[in-house]
Amino acid sequence: MLMQRCFLIFAVLIISAWARPVVRTIRDTSQFDKLLEKHATETGLPVILDFYSDSCGPCRMIAPAFKKLAKEYEGRAVFAKVDVNRQHEISGRYGVRSMPTFVFIVEGKKVNEFSGAGEQQLRQFTEMAVNKAERENVKLEFDDLLQFYAQNDAMKDEAAVNTVYQKCVEATNKKRLKKNKKEECVGRPASEMARKLKKKYAMAPKTQKRFAPQPKSDEAKPSSTKASSGSSSSSSSSSAAAASPNLHLATKEDLLAEIERRLEAEMEAAEEDETDDDDDEMTKHAWVKGDFPERVTIIGAGPAGLSAAIYAARAGLTPVVVAPPLGGQLQGKGVDVENYPGLANMTGPGVVNNMREQAIQFGTKFQSEEVLSVDTSKRPILVQTNTTSIETHTVIVATGADSKWLGVKGEWELRGGGVSSCATCDGFLFKDEHVVVVGGGDTAMEDALVLARTSKLVTVVHRRDTFRASKTMAERVLNHPDIRVVWNATVKEINGAEISVEGGEDEGGVETRTVVSNVVITDVNSGADTTLDCAAVFVAIGHSPNTKFLEGVVDYNPEHKGYLLTSPPSTSTSVDGIFAAGDSADAIYRQAITSAGSGAAAALDAERFLSERGLGNEEAEFQAELLREMMGESEGKEEEGGYNAYADSANAGRGRKESSKVEKKEKVEEKVEKKIEDDENEHIEL
Repeated sequence: MLMQRCFLIFAVLIISAWARPVVRTIRDTSQFDKLLEKHATETGLPVILDFYSDSCGPCRMIAPAFKKLAKEYEGRAVFAKVDVNRQHEISGRYGVRSMPTFVFIVEGKKVNEFSGAGEQQLRQFTEMAVNKAERENVKLEFDDLLQFYAQNDAMKDEAAVNTVYQKCVEATNKKRLKKNKKEECVGRPASEMARKLKKKYAMAPKTQKRFAPQPKSDEAKPSSTKASSGSSSSSSSSSAAAASPNLHLATKEDLLAEIERRLEAEMEAAEEDETDDDDDEMTKHAWVKGDFPERVTIIGAGPAGLSAAIYAARAGLTPVVVAPPLGGQLQGKGVDVENYPGLANMTGPGVVNNMREQAIQFGTKFQSEEVLSVDTSKRPILVQTNTTSIETHTVIVATGADSKWLGVKGEWELRGGGVSSCATCDGFLFKDEHVVVVGGGDTAMEDALVLARTSKLVTVVHRRDTFRASKTMAERVLNHPDIRVVWNATVKEINGAEISVEGGEDEGGVETRTVVSNVVITDVNSGADTTLDCAAVFVAIGHSPNTKFLEGVVDYNPEHKGYLLTSPPSTSTSVDGIFAAGDSADAIYRQAITSAGSGAAAALDAERFLSERGLGNEEAEFQAELLREMMGESEGKEEEGGYNAYADSANAGRGRKESSKVEKKEKVEEKVEKKIEDDENEHIEL
């Protein structure tokens, strides 16, 4: 028995060295409820929740920003992520209808939420929640209020002061569940009372911090440092003793419970380490601005963009892929990709991930930002992103296409409330419910099949009497027992209804939200309207090319609105050095495999363009020339500006600023001199 007890104590001490991760993973409802209760009653920290799914592209895009914010606010807020595919009950509790959705909780009550991958919104709402929690971290004791009135209004006796105090207590408990009501004046009611008294008497009663400041994870580790002598030593020692578990007094059950709690923390920390590894991997292959223009810049990270990256990287061109980490339309394909030769039993996200890894293997660099504009008024071409600019000799546009919307009443208002264009992202949120899919192409068929896995019934609404989808996909939908089809019909409007969800600061913590309740469809032949009750509407009526940022730069296809005009059989556009691949230029086929093929073609065209104009590896050439100069091989030889690839015999297209010559030369000279110095030092040490 003694041995067993010693082992338990030892296990607790070992596990206590592990700190909690900055972003916690919610494993079950019990853990979630304990998390909210702890920070509502013990720490006062706001809880920031990220409702996500691994198959959701925007979720992956915002995840690094969420983690960065968690590190920034460590000790001031708690960040946790909830996988909606595993925690359906929690998602339903807060009425999550799209992903990602962020919920902000203070004292166990929801104070804000939003859906979408908006980093600025995430930061803004986090700051608001933290400020609210810190502003309301106030406690007013009855004795302090009594002393205040004794000094400022002696006419009030203890009974009168108690009447005032009870008003604060009632206001405090008004926002609590019955089981949590206490005889205390805390939070916003306490701060409001102090403010009003200060306004009346020109001074405020003494208040206290309701919760003690929370240490960061690195500050919370056990310390063996002895306290200094004096009263401060005594207080710090007693405080440390109160915070530390008395293992020698604990029962076996207490020890087992402590081990379980700390093992859970260790598992969360291990998950965080895995995420850190992923972040490190992304950082390792991130683009870093250099002194020379890039040779190939690819805009887009779908099959076309990644295929172009693989070909360009294997040619030694070190391409840069600029795009948010969404992966294009293929990333949102939840069903297996069956029409791509050589790939079996793989989903869209799996295919995109393999393509990305292959591109990285050959030296591709990534810049996870959105391209805002392309400037071709001078050479090199200038690609402008959210935060930086990239000089490049060639550009491959592989931006794919965005989802089209119906434009009917209720569609915009109910986005995030049941209206979606991504069945893979949001489908699981409507488990065991009736959902509607609008469309008749392959995308609509795929969405219907994905939704049929979890939904009680899927209704496909199509405006014609036959599908435009491939025969195989259409037959699967028509033969599926949980999918029905409404032919020759269009959507007239989408209606919503109010539901009660977790949230709000009033007693009971309930608020209302408007979500999809039904859809009105119109028969194209008779004009008759029919109302279908449903929980969600998934719009799958096609896509529009994502090429608006090139307006006024290149020519568009006059026969297909929004698609870029190329010069078959090449992928060249109307501007030298800009090539188009995938759905940005293909208005006919629009398949993953044709996109990948055109991406490869665009890379080959870009390589040929660079070769014909003598645009090689300028940095390597410049360094080699400089080394020859320093070694005396070029002594007396007139400088020809080998680093300026645009300086041809006709002096046309001169693209580098003369003022930058000296700066770049000095930088390279410094690097070379440092390398020579390091080599000499190494030789001396040897």
